[in-house]
Amino acid sequence: MKKITKTKEPQIHFAALAADTALFTLENNELLVRLIRVNRPPHIKDAIGLPGGLLLPKETADEAALRHLESKTDVSNKGVYIEQLYTFSDINRDPRNRVVAVAYMALIPWKELSENEQLGNITKSWWVPVKKLPKLAYDHNKIMEVALRRLASKIGYTTIIKKLLPREFTLIELEHAYETILGEKIDRRNFRKKIKKLKLVVSLDKKIRGFKWRPAMLYSFKSNKVEHTPNIT
Repeated sequence: MKKITKTKEPQIHFAALAADTALFTLENNELLVRLIRVNRPPHIKDAIGLPGGLLLPKETADEAALRHLESKTDVSNKGVYIEQLYTFSDINRDPRNRVVAVAYMALIPWKELSENEQLGNITKSWWVPVKKLPKLAYDHNKIMEVALRRLASKIGYTTIIKKLLPREFTLIELEHAYETILGEKIDRRNFRKKIKKLKLVVSLDKKIRGFKWRPAMLYSFKSNKVEHTPNIT
């Protein structure tokens, strides 16, 4: 009888799972992202990164993203729009261990932030213009690249930009928001024609003063939901 040789099964090592979030807001025609202090000696010392961390055993990635976002930035989750972005699984993305990160993109209007949330705290978390983004811990610069591309893409075929705007806004503010995210000027006449033709916004029959010329009409989006739409830009 032929002897059966048992092969030793390979030892299995599991990767840890984390959730990291790029939280954006728009203020004074500038796109800002919330950053935090990252200090994990001896591997990472006095660094800067996106808010995030490991998942708890009985926690989904979505729940972990919201938990870390609020606890590490002191920005309330109320009013935050968040969606899953991409999974980052490079072998050596975390020098401490094998960690796979589920990344998220989150948006909040500046006017929905409290004064303390707007100011931030340089010792813990604060807002930074994306144009002046420093070198970040782990692979967070890669996460930022993907998040910025996703945002610039989605404002062209969805109404996601509403999650960065106040509930009442002028068409000039809407145009500036698109230009800020796209990083380029838009044809304002054609843009306004498209917006009105698609019936995405409604006039509130209210005007706001303080602009360079005459008082500007206020508008709001018809729906609070992020909806797909024909190409806007």
